[in-house]
Amino acid sequence: MSDLPHVRPAVPPAPRTGGTAQSLPAGTRPALDAVDVLAFLCELFAFGTLAVWGFTAWPFPWNIVVSIGAPVVAILLWALFVSPRAVIAVHPFVRALVELLVYASATIVWWTSGNVWIGLAFAVVAVTVGLVAGRRRLP
Repeated sequence: MSDLPHVRPAVPPAPRTGGTAQSLPAGTRPALDAVDVLAFLCELFAFGTLAVWGFTAWPFPWNIVVSIGAPVVAILLWALFVSPRAVIAVHPFVRALVELLVYASATIVWWTSGNVWIGLAFAVVAVTVGLVAGRRRLP
């Protein structure tokens, strides 16, 4: 036990206020705002849409598989490429393309189920929020 180095706890530095994301200390991130919350709600709405579509559009044995599988695939794509702590770091264009793919799949589900206006409204809101959020993420 005497071979272990002596480590004293240190107080972490206080986060700085103001400035851009590059001026924040390591390990901190900027506070959430309305655009981040709307982007999160759009993602949840898309995942829920895919789950409901899988449950209602397929016959019995497949509806359970698709209602679980479709949102899981979309969530995995989002977690791998789009999330703030994405597993695979990709170019912002690829990130936007994956996000658009999730939004487009939910929009197509609404269109094919006969709810064109809901699909159109979701598409406009989701793409607008995605564009605004994506522009803020650029360096």
